Amino acid sequence: MDSAVTAIYLPELKLFKRGKVRDVFDLGEYYLIVSTDRLSAFDVIMNEGIPAKGKILNRISGFWFEHVNQLVENHLISMNVNEYPEVCSQYKDLLLGRSMLVKKAELIPIECIVRGYISGTGWNDYKKDGRICGIELPQGLVESEKLPQPIFTPSTKAEVGLHDENINEQQAIDIIGAESFHFIKETALKIYYKAAEFALTKGIIIADTKMEFGYYRDKIILIDELLTPDSSRFWPLSGYEKGRAQNSFDKQYVRDYLLSINFDKKPPAPALPQDVIRNTAKKYEEALFKLTGDKLS
Repeated sequence: MDSAVTAIYLPELKLFKRGKVRDVFDLGEYYLIVSTDRLSAFDVIMNEGIPAKGKILNRISGFWFEHVNQLVENHLISMNVNEYPEVCSQYKDLLLGRSMLVKKAELIPIECIVRGYISGTGWNDYKKDGRICGIELPQGLVESEKLPQPIFTPSTKAEVGLHDENINEQQAIDIIGAESFHFIKETALKIYYKAAEFALTKGIIIADTKMEFGYYRDKIILIDELLTPDSSRFWPLSGYEKGRAQNSFDKQYVRDYLLSINFDKKPPAPALPQDVIRNTAKKYEEALFKLTGDKLS
């Protein structure tokens, strides 16, 4: 197995931000986003990366940005390293396949989560009071059940090392304003409907997904990553059965391992066994191939 790229050092470029997975560099007119192979679970960055994960995330995001570009403008300018500013050329080999040149948008500070099925923190919240983020749902739903219709459930956007927290609609409006909130909600739901319908034709259920938006030239555009195994729950359609947890093509495999060893969801991260790393890498590769027909070269 190839070694994972968990650290990105581009000394001639100005580092803007290191995220849980992506490093962002300020090129003046543009940002350069580089997807590492780091893996974050329960908002804790693991010590080990997943080989080629960054390239897979980058390729899947690019695929989806193109697929939904008629619904909303996005930040992608190019994923072709030959089209990047000259200062990037010395890092071409490292950037190849795991980077994108993007518009400089101002981040809107909420996570935009759409849920089509009940799982994860949504399932935990529902078991308490029959609601998710203040949205009342029908009684008697079981784990992994398809919701009557997809719901928009925002959360706070935490800094690295902190946990995102689910919030209700009014709390989100208080943070970003009513006009921005309603545009984001409507757009995120449209994207989910379009993507989920397509994914089903490829044998994948998109149970839920997280999107981010930003302000760019007085417009709201789609930014960051889109509908990847890092930001979504992808379930194989062939094995779906409500009433239990599902197999997945995403990092749920790592989450399940961490839960099995009673990880307290706080740093420091425990070591991941090689078989967990290997099997997670296979799941990401399978998601890429099923959705796009591409294989890592």
